Amino acid sequence: MIERKNLRIIFMGTPEFAVGSLERMVANGYNVVAVVTQPDRPIGRHGSILQPSPVKQFALSKGIPVLQPERMKDDNFISQLSAYQADLQVVVAFRMLPEAVWSMPRFGTFNVHASLLPQYRGAAPINWAVINGERRTGVTTFFLDEHIDTGRIILQRPFDIPEDADVEYVYNGLMALGAQACTDTIDLLLQGNGAVESIPQPQSTQLKAAPKIFKETCEINWNLPAVQIHNFIRGLSPSPGAWCTFGNSTLKIFQSALTGHPCNNAERGEHTAPGTFKSESHILLVSTSDEWLEIKSLQLAGKKRIDARSFLNGRPL
Repeated sequence: MIERKNLRIIFMGTPEFAVGSLERMVANGYNVVAVVTQPDRPIGRHGSILQPSPVKQFALSKGIPVLQPERMKDDNFISQLSAYQADLQVVVAFRMLPEAVWSMPRFGTFNVHASLLPQYRGAAPINWAVINGERRTGVTTFFLDEHIDTGRIILQRPFDIPEDADVEYVYNGLMALGAQACTDTIDLLLQGNGAVESIPQPQSTQLKAAPKIFKETCEINWNLPAVQIHNFIRGLSPSPGAWCTFGNSTLKIFQSALTGHPCNNAERGEHTAPGTFKSESHILLVSTSDEWLEIKSLQLAGKKRIDARSFLNGRPL
C-alpha cells in the first residue's frame, strides 16, 4: 500500500467550495505538490484590483505552488504540470480539462461533483437541486473522461435537503461531505495501489441538467405556482439572489413562505394578476398563479437586505 506522503497529488479548483476538499487533504497529510486555479480576476469599479481565487489564497497560506493558466491546452502549462510528476489529480469545481491534462497522472484524474450523478451534470448542481424542489442530493467522485460529468463513478454520498433550506445550507453541507468523499476516494486508490473499482453512470432518458446561473436566470416568473417560485427563491438565496422588477427598481428576494391562501375566487369573481404586491397586518404578500406567497426577506437595489416588516415600515404599500 502506498503511503499518503508518497502519493504526489495536484489539486485543481477555484471557489470556496473547492477549498473544503483541499483543506481536508492538507490537514490530513496528503502530499499536494501543486494547485491549479483560475487567473486572478479584476474587481472594483475600475477593475484595477486583482482578486486571487479562494483556492489560491488557501494554497499560498500553506506554501503550496500555484499554477494559473489562461488556457488549459497551453504547451507551457502542460510542460509545467508534467514536471511535477503527479501520481493523481483531484478536481473540485473547476473548468473542463483537455485529455492531455486529465490523462497525465498514472492513477488518473477524479472529480468531486455536488450531485448524485448522472443527475445534475453541469456548473450549478446545488442551485438546480433546490430550485427543482429535490429532497435529496449528494456528492459523487468519478474519473474524468472527454465529456462533462460523464465518467465512471467511484463513490457517492447522499445528503438530505430540509424542506425550507436555502442553497447556502446545502452548499455548506455538500462542501463538508465532498471533502470527506474526496479523501475517502484517495484512500481507496492508496489501498489499491492506484487501482479502484468504478462503475459506468446509469443510463437515463430523464436527466435533470444544471447549467450555469446567469442574472437572467434569476428573474422570478410570477405566473408560476407559488411552490415553484418558493423553491426558486430558496435555490438562489443568498447568492446570486432571485429578483423581480418593483416599480422603477430591482428587488431581490431571499426568503419566502407558502401561505396556502388562493389569489383567485371564481365564485366571487376575484382575480389578482400574478406579481401583485400587497400588505396585510405588516406581512408582505405577492400573488402567483395559484396562491399568495409571503415575502420575508428582501433587498432593493442599492439598499441593505432587510426583513419584510422593516421594508413595509419604510415603504407602505
